[in-house]
Amino acid sequence: MPSTDLAEKARPYALAFFRIVTGLLFASHGAASVFGILGGAPGSHGGTVPTGAWPYWYAAVIQLVGGALVVLGLGTRTAALICSGSMAYAYFTVHLTTALWPLQNGGEPAALYAWAFLLLATTGPGALALRRGGAVMRGTSRQPA
Repeated sequence: MPSTDLAEKARPYALAFFRIVTGLLFASHGAASVFGILGGAPGSHGGTVPTGAWPYWYAAVIQLVGGALVVLGLGTRTAALICSGSMAYAYFTVHLTTALWPLQNGGEPAALYAWAFLLLATTGPGALALRRGGAVMRGTSRQPA
């Protein structure tokens, strides 16, 4: 069936675009908190998170570095697993304490990022990922991390 063949050929590129957009959005959260750009850290009115402040500064560094690695496709599975874990931690320690459902507790972004990065940790980077000496890998049916 031709539509199935087209979908299979497009899959690595669709996954790559998903990886790049997700990583870029995540890294922008970290950049805002670490550098005070893009409106600054949430709730800081344009400021930054104090260096070393647990857990916020560490979360911001994971967002910035992990998101950048995911965008580039460098160590995607490992970076995505760490990013997923950090968002799961945020959900269970911050959001779940106020209500069960993400819609009620403001934890939708944390929950979505946790699941999106878990998907990337299991599927790998898809096409257009930098790996091994900076070579760009083309989409294939089997992608190493």
